[in-house]
Amino acid sequence: MTRPLRICKVCRREKEHHAKGMCFYCYRKFAWTPKKRICKRCGRLKIIKAREHCTGCYSTTFQLEYNKAWNHMKNYGIEYETYKKITARCIVCGFNKYVHLHHLDHNRHNNDEKNMIGLCPNHHQMLHTLKYREEVLLQIRKALREKELPLGIPVPTNKPLTELNKIHIELPINQKLNMAEPVKLGE
Repeated sequence: MTRPLRICKVCRREKEHHAKGMCFYCYRKFAWTPKKRICKRCGRLKIIKAREHCTGCYSTTFQLEYNKAWNHMKNYGIEYETYKKITARCIVCGFNKYVHLHHLDHNRHNNDEKNMIGLCPNHHQMLHTLKYREEVLLQIRKALREKELPLGIPVPTNKPLTELNKIHIELPINQKLNMAEPVKLGE
């Protein structure tokens, strides 16, 4: 069944008439408002998406694990189950509420399970702070030895650097830079 062709009041095109003198697209955009109901989860009067939940509650309730899995695949390139296994608890202190993923060789593209460990936010920040790095590294090495895991991938010093690992190489604390000669820019 086709609807009669009429000129739409909004877009001025000759299209199938829907309601209120507008075509279907203009009616949907300008005249139609979805009904608001009380969300089953949060109790607020909002537009309902599905299963009597507003969009925020629906995503949180029914799509959270799917969204987490997709984000971990996108951000880290690893399966969500692998991520959960690695970040189950901090390798240093055993904290298990909120755990970060840390790459031992500081190369975020190297997603080998032996290269990744879980660290609580405190130890992860301390590891990336020069003042506490050696202390946390010693604790990590001790924990890895106790669990009989590999001690990480050492950064090669005699091989040429690639573009990826130029950014991530850090000098050991006991090595000092030779600053006797000033660096001239623009040469």
